[in-house]
Amino acid sequence: MASSATIVFSKSPSPIYTNHVSRYPPGSVSVVSFNRRRGFSVKSALIEPDGGKLMNLVVEESKRRVMKREAEMVPVRIRLNRVDLEWVHVLSEGWASPLRGFMRQSEFLQTLHFNSIRLEDGSVVNMSVPIVLAIDDDQKNRIGDSDRVTLVDSVGNPIAILSDIEIYKHPKEERIARTWGTTAKGLPYAEEAITKAGNWLIGGDLQVLEPIKYHDGLDRFRLSPSQLREEFIRRDADAVFAFQLRNPVHNGHALLMTDTRKRLLEMGYRNPVLLLNPLGGFTKADDVPLSWRMRQHEKVLEDGVLDPETTVVSIFPSPMHYAGPTEVQWHAKARINAGANFYIVGRDPAGMAHPMEKRDLYDADHGKKVLSMAPGLERLNILPFKVAAYDTTQGKMAFFDPSRSQDFLFISGTKMRGLAKKKENPPDGFMCPSGWKVLVDYYDSLSAESGNVRVSEAVVSA
Repeated sequence: MASSATIVFSKSPSPIYTNHVSRYPPGSVSVVSFNRRRGFSVKSALIEPDGGKLMNLVVEESKRRVMKREAEMVPVRIRLNRVDLEWVHVLSEGWASPLRGFMRQSEFLQTLHFNSIRLEDGSVVNMSVPIVLAIDDDQKNRIGDSDRVTLVDSVGNPIAILSDIEIYKHPKEERIARTWGTTAKGLPYAEEAITKAGNWLIGGDLQVLEPIKYHDGLDRFRLSPSQLREEFIRRDADAVFAFQLRNPVHNGHALLMTDTRKRLLEMGYRNPVLLLNPLGGFTKADDVPLSWRMRQHEKVLEDGVLDPETTVVSIFPSPMHYAGPTEVQWHAKARINAGANFYIVGRDPAGMAHPMEKRDLYDADHGKKVLSMAPGLERLNILPFKVAAYDTTQGKMAFFDPSRSQDFLFISGTKMRGLAKKKENPPDGFMCPSGWKVLVDYYDSLSAESGNVRVSEAVVSA
């Protein structure tokens, strides 16, 4: 990518931003915004959250005791499942700013049909996946004319109050078709959170009684957008570039991230900081669990594959849809709220194999193309990256060179998992040894669990 600033206009009125480059005073992040009447404007600061204000829906500490008593007095309780709680977490910290709670019907329909929400001042923010709470017929009847409900966890502990509520039909087929572009059976998130969910959606304003914690040893990695912004300021970042992933980090990923920082330095930035932001919510069954991925990420930093001084590792609490070009907009938008003004996007972001056919569900290039022209993402700098593969002539991961394609070995996620399961080593230079050991240990633990299950079954049958 060239080091000079480039603004490319499409045939539509909206600009496509490839790089916005300027030099600013220390501690600032460059932001280029577009206004249809005034044209381009430049300012220095961390990029503003969507809507101009970062939402914090957690009740102030001084008011929590009163609010908890109030939550106990609300007659109707809605029990949250795992995915519901993850969305409460997302909303509470402002990842979905300017949303103030679960979507009401107007916000839901705009998200479903326009991938965006129009604010009161006429501006548009990106919003590509519905953030909604489903209830069943019995719950709807119990709510009746009430204007608020208490949301509780799996054991009945109050989590939040949802006020000024609106209940409306849950159009499941339309929601699935518009989010994934198909209604094929086997879509992981749809089966987990939609098809068996209630026939009604309830929206309203959230008051979350205290910060969401999981007590799984990983809460120290769960930095909110406001905490991340404070950390970027503390590190004196003048650019923040985000990398979204839900897999272990191999040296190809590291190459993309270190090359991005190099490019930003060449473009004139003084201290670009990487936000390594692994997804921490619901994932499909064959993905490596979060706890193991975080162990692996720590090894990558310990071994110096990524520089700890210029890398912030933090968990993104969102559930995963695997909805390709639709979902990648959500991933990018949320990182704006966390303070990132550059977003790295690669091949088939948020994609997956078709659940019923032997092909990819989405075109591999559509994600990055959609991001470059998505409504409400004009302020975000999109950084498409070249494909990285194992260069057999150099014995390391490198950017693919089609002129000597025979020299490159593509190690897919499936192949990587297969090697780890068999305790076989990948080629030297594919992943740092300590990181690879974590992956092998994970699959080894699965084999041990499987063996224990077989033993238990044998004992029972005897």
